Amino acid sequence: MGTGTKFMPFILENFPSLQTILVGVPLFLAWTWCCLLVAGRLKRRGMRTGYTRKIFHFLIFGTVVLLQWLWGTPSVLVFGAMCSLVVFYAVFRGPGDLLYEALAREADAPRRSWFVILPWLTTLVGGLLSNVLFGNLAIAGYLVTGMGDAIGEPVGVRFGRHPYKAWSLTGVRATRSLEGSLAVFLFSALALVISVLIFPVLGEVSYWFLRVVAIALIAALLEAFTPHGWDNATMQLIPTALVYWWMT
Repeated sequence: MGTGTKFMPFILENFPSLQTILVGVPLFLAWTWCCLLVAGRLKRRGMRTGYTRKIFHFLIFGTVVLLQWLWGTPSVLVFGAMCSLVVFYAVFRGPGDLLYEALAREADAPRRSWFVILPWLTTLVGGLLSNVLFGNLAIAGYLVTGMGDAIGEPVGVRFGRHPYKAWSLTGVRATRSLEGSLAVFLFSALALVISVLIFPVLGEVSYWFLRVVAIALIAALLEAFTPHGWDNATMQLIPTALVYWWMT
């Protein structure tokens, strides 16, 4: 069965109940707003955008992991909708707004808003496809993206001494660093070890730790070579697929 034919059954099977919607909408809207507000206040106190946007990134992906693990995909769908409202409201408010400045890199000018919207859209696409194709193993992709991808930029900002040019489809100059890529590899490996703890069946394959190292290395290469703004999709979908193919 192709992805297209799996999509509608997936939506019907995981459509949130009325109770999930009534409880989740106000709760998730408030939580996402608070996460972005914290990031915005840190930015106003002088923290670099490379840190504040990844703090928000880490909090959101961490929340998604817990929601899917404890309450399933329907709660994640509601959460994703509420996060979208908050992110797009921040973009609507634009430059100078507390929430917007927490997410929009100065280095992405003159396309700062686009590089808030694009990563969010690729996050939704990557998460949705991972769920449709691989079910709850999507949690592995959430962890790799939430931890591995989240750490790369802050490490690069703080410790990057060996920068290299990243591929960009828009002409905006984007750089990464070898130090940041090493951090992506290490934290992706940690994320995959956590996945093994969540899904013990993954640890039953022979040489599972070597497989974890291989997938983490691929995740680091994805982060390095995926076009600027698109890695939230590739770093969810491809590691999840590799976990499914190599470790189940």
